Amino acid sequence: MPNKAAVTAAPTLALAPAAIAATAPAQDCCAPTEAQPRPGISLPPEPRLDLPAPDVGAPVAIAALVADRTRAGILRMLADGPHCVCELAAALGERQNNVSMHLARLREAGLVRAIRHSGDARWMFYERDDERCAAAIATLEELLR
Repeated sequence: MPNKAAVTAAPTLALAPAAIAATAPAQDCCAPTEAQPRPGISLPPEPRLDLPAPDVGAPVAIAALVADRTRAGILRMLADGPHCVCELAAALGERQNNVSMHLARLREAGLVRAIRHSGDARWMFYERDDERCAAAIATLEELLR
């Protein structure tokens, strides 16, 4: 099982200063700039102020759910097979009640399911629902394409 340092070490998104400047809002959003559109993309002659807002509720909910370091660690650990709360808590360096709360959120979203140990019904193990996780990935990919 990974230690807390292995689970909590996350890559950071580093943007170059030019990329940050390119994403900063301009004074006049439609004023000419030096940047050119991507090849094959033509710019409209005038601003289109009647565009509908996209429905991004589902991808935002998924992103918010997995953005928590503990929940992300749980999902990653469960990719290797079922674990009980005590194993997850020990590996993540968290209290068991905290891990249980995060597991409840993941279960509500359908990404994780609980199963009882076949030999001792007192033990509850958790596993990833790979189909639901694949659907969540597809939802995020749809947003980011």
